[in-house]
Amino acid sequence: MAGVIAFPARPPSRTPHCRPKLHSVLQWRGLHCGSSKFPSTSPAPLLLTHPLGRTRPDPTPRASVGSADYVVEPGTSVKFPKELQVPGCSSSLVLLGTGYREKVFAIIGVKVYSAGFYADLSIRNTFDSWKGKSSTELLVDSSLFSSIFHAPLEKSLNIMLVRDVDGKTFWTALDDVISPRIKKPTADDKSTLSTFRNTFQRRDLKRGAMIFLTWVESSKMLISISSSGFPSNVDAEIKSMNVNLALYDGFFGDNPVSPSLKASVADGLRIYVHKKSVRWADFTHIYMYGEIATI
Repeated sequence: MAGVIAFPARPPSRTPHCRPKLHSVLQWRGLHCGSSKFPSTSPAPLLLTHPLGRTRPDPTPRASVGSADYVVEPGTSVKFPKELQVPGCSSSLVLLGTGYREKVFAIIGVKVYSAGFYADLSIRNTFDSWKGKSSTELLVDSSLFSSIFHAPLEKSLNIMLVRDVDGKTFWTALDDVISPRIKKPTADDKSTLSTFRNTFQRRDLKRGAMIFLTWVESSKMLISISSSGFPSNVDAEIKSMNVNLALYDGFFGDNPVSPSLKASVADGLRIYVHKKSVRWADFTHIYMYGEIATI
């Protein structure tokens, strides 16, 4: 799995008002990096090739770039399978969107992890009332994301670290999301938070580690962790409605910790619930220079 990829600086344009159109060609170009920070196994950055022949680095897209089997989160170049069997789930889940979490250290933004949000296929049949709405309307509709949480369908947040983080630091970041959203924690909430903390406390999480936070019910969340590859077991169960809702709200509420993830999921839902039959190609779209292009 890939980590953070540095994009080359944008070259000066000879035609500053020229913008790529929908027929622009997308090409993968190799980038030689001598530094150990950029191993040769890392995928090359995506460059846009203008019809006139000039290459321009891909701007940070609103949605995700993809191929037949996976979607690439553009901010981190992490690949997410379009369909995934998640530990503890009764059937495979489909990818609705991707994004990344960024923390600011000394005014410098540092990407910590990439995330993909998955849900059961039945989600398309659950949200007929939202058909016809734009991505922007879905993004600001808090009732939509609340309905997803409470709907009787399995959903999972797949987190991949793009930096080395010890378990204590990772838990602290999660707790900073959860605890402020629980105004009056009960004894059950406190016990659940202790279980949550102990699950991560002594783990040494390296770049490439994967963490699944899976809501099989609104009151039951499963935690699966793997230092390499996809996790195959459930490491802990969180059985507090307040804790589970607080964590979900941290990603899909009014002040999400990853705005790029929520926006991408809103766009994925727009595509998914509008179509009677969905092709994976429907999700391979990106936002470039104010225009939507389909690969």
